[in-house]
Amino acid sequence: MNANDSIKIDELNKPYFVWFEENWIHDDVLHYHQKGQLVYVESGFQYITIEEKIYLLPQNHAAWIPSNIIHKTNSHSEKIKLMIMFADTDKKNPFYDEVNVFSVPPVLREMIKYAEKWSKHLKEDRNETLFLKVLFNELPHFVEHSLKLHICLPKDKRLTKVIEYLHDHYNKEIRLEDLGDTALLSFRTLERIFKKETGLTLSKYQQMLRIIKSLELLSSGNLTISETAYEIGYKSVQAYTRSFLSVMQERPSDFIKNINVSVEKGIY
Repeated sequence: MNANDSIKIDELNKPYFVWFEENWIHDDVLHYHQKGQLVYVESGFQYITIEEKIYLLPQNHAAWIPSNIIHKTNSHSEKIKLMIMFADTDKKNPFYDEVNVFSVPPVLREMIKYAEKWSKHLKEDRNETLFLKVLFNELPHFVEHSLKLHICLPKDKRLTKVIEYLHDHYNKEIRLEDLGDTALLSFRTLERIFKKETGLTLSKYQQMLRIIKSLELLSSGNLTISETAYEIGYKSVQAYTRSFLSVMQERPSDFIKNINVSVEKGIY
């Protein structure tokens, strides 16, 4: 939420509320809303912490956050454009009870951009209500193939130093067997506890850290694909491309192409 937040979302007497900012400022504080919310990153990149999982939203990605879910937002981007849309949701549809992070398809992107005309409107508008009702009714269909761009923060305190080490050295060659000493556990025990807590093996966790960091770098436009690959610890562009493809279901070149297309169309 904006650090200068003066709008009390849950006090608004309207089913939907649109909030767009050219330069979103974060207070990095855990909070929740009675309404569900759709967070769309127009430019920059955004981190959202939801129930001890850290999600990444690169450019042209969005997240659906269910109502009453504790979360916080923060970003390392110098400037970030965000559209947040709050909505009363259909309690009968289980989709609205789950967190989803997904690449925004062209039709939804245009709908989100059109809704910017109602940004910060405090009074209910019939046209706004009708339009956003359609948008949110179709939202489950837009995210059918959503990606899992998140990493979990384990609750087991024995893993704290291991997580810190992985985050600090994700781009280095790590002898994973040695991490057992960091946690004062055998490697076999560490691997078992780590996967139970995070849903990932140690090597997969490192891979996710690398790919998430590479999305930041690619979104900034300051590094080439080759430079990005070496910056995050891969020894070849081919190895990075294979890893990126397995996580993102597209190649780094496709990811950049989508960003460039958006820029050419004036979306960013």
